[in-house]
Amino acid sequence: MAEGSIKKLTDKGFGFIDTASGQDMFFHTSSLEGVSFEQLYEGQQVSYTEGQGPKGPRAENVKPI
Repeated sequence: MAEGSIKKLTDKGFGFIDTASGQDMFFHTSSLEGVSFEQLYEGQQVSYTEGQGPKGPRAENVKPI
């Protein structure tokens, strides 16, 4: 699994992860495991698997480290 930190959270149930490659990775609240969207905070370390969404790459199986 890849690791990164939460860069931005929105009030619409999605956010972006700052990845090791420097590219932001989109994630949706439906991709979270073991945590609710409200428990996340910017700067938090997370692990994820890289998946493919309708608009490009997105993080799946997102969980705090």
